[in-house]
Amino acid sequence: MKSTYINHLALLALLLISGACDDNLDLAPEQSLDPETATSTAANINNLMVGAYDLAGDNTLFSGDAQLASELLANDGELAWRGTFQGPAEFNRKQMTAQNGFVVPYWTQGYAAINQANLVLDNLDVVTDEAQAQRLEGEAKFIRGLVLFELVRFYGLQYEPGQSNTQPGVPVVTASVADASQIEFPARNTVEEVYAQVITDLTDAYNLLPESNDEYADKYAARAILARVYLQQGNYAAARDAAHDVLSNSGHSLTANYADAFNNDEDALEDIFAWQITTQDGLNDFNTFWATREFGGRSLTADVTVETPYFELFDDPNDVRSQFFYEGNGTLVSSKWQSQFANVPFLRVAEMHLIRAESNFREGSSTGLSPLEEINALRARSNAATLGNISIETILTERKRELGFEGFTLHDLRRTTSNVAGLPYNANNLVMPLPQREVDANPNLQQNPGYIN
Repeated sequence: MKSTYINHLALLALLLISGACDDNLDLAPEQSLDPETATSTAANINNLMVGAYDLAGDNTLFSGDAQLASELLANDGELAWRGTFQGPAEFNRKQMTAQNGFVVPYWTQGYAAINQANLVLDNLDVVTDEAQAQRLEGEAKFIRGLVLFELVRFYGLQYEPGQSNTQPGVPVVTASVADASQIEFPARNTVEEVYAQVITDLTDAYNLLPESNDEYADKYAARAILARVYLQQGNYAAARDAAHDVLSNSGHSLTANYADAFNNDEDALEDIFAWQITTQDGLNDFNTFWATREFGGRSLTADVTVETPYFELFDDPNDVRSQFFYEGNGTLVSSKWQSQFANVPFLRVAEMHLIRAESNFREGSSTGLSPLEEINALRARSNAATLGNISIETILTERKRELGFEGFTLHDLRRTTSNVAGLPYNANNLVMPLPQREVDANPNLQQNPGYIN
């Protein structure tokens, strides 16, 4: 993912998946390819796949902005938003509007990535090498499943274990759009239907992808996302088994030091999957908003700073995670995002340990390690004292210490049916509004409650 493939299909996806067109955008750049050419050879299909990674890994989606929304929507005094952008300020206040300038690109960029993946899947017949075709199919389904999962978590109510989950999710789009004649106006699928598609896609990806795949997704990246999906569903046995598979077979392990998991120009030993950022390609919005100007961020203080209540999570002053901060002109700032051009860790081994520990605890099992052994092994990496016993609250607090500021907070609160800054986990204003431009363009899209349709 160190190179970028420039073609007009990505732009087309942004404009056509919702039916929103601009008559002024009728001139394709000289380096663009017409749809027939772009899908005519195996090499071009491979380039389209690279484009799908670039779209999903863009800063407006998974290289910082989606995670920013999760952290600010869940914020209850642990963070301060000091930036000037209105969109994150609305997240922090839990008062989003359908015109929110960050909500719109989550949707458009997400469906652009899905469309690019669908273009690959719809044109695999030109790939004659069986191994290459299998890999491309797996990668495309990885991207589609991953993006659908993240979209339904933001735009739909929480999945409820044991329930029918007929609450509106997001449209499941599995056919590609290559020109204006193919524009469709999909309705929203139920949350249950979206999760079913996500699991199907990621299971297929796991079965199709190779054991290793350079910086692209391999089978264990798909399996790690499945562990995350199952955990969000409350399917703890499946989450445990998926995480155990990754921990046992992927070849990844915890870095020796906590700091070594972050600010890396190349994937760390702990990275099951990371979005690739270079000085020529990609933007790291974790750095943009969570670092001071000295380290490439927007402001002298950092736009997001860490406040006193967060430090109350720590039970041992020697825990290096409680010290992984720096001063930013009168503020405290996380050291996780100090490098402007570092890769963005997306699937870390530490998360798999936490998923396995929590799932084992809830299931009364000890697959791999007992929950106590697993939590203590993770704490040992950060020089935190060994615990003699644990509860589910202990494990969830350990998640906050280990995975803080990485985009998990809102989703963890919602899946555990916990209040969010005094709001119930299923409050309407914790669910993103569909972008108003999408609702206006597509008569089949139902807006979320609480927002003007």
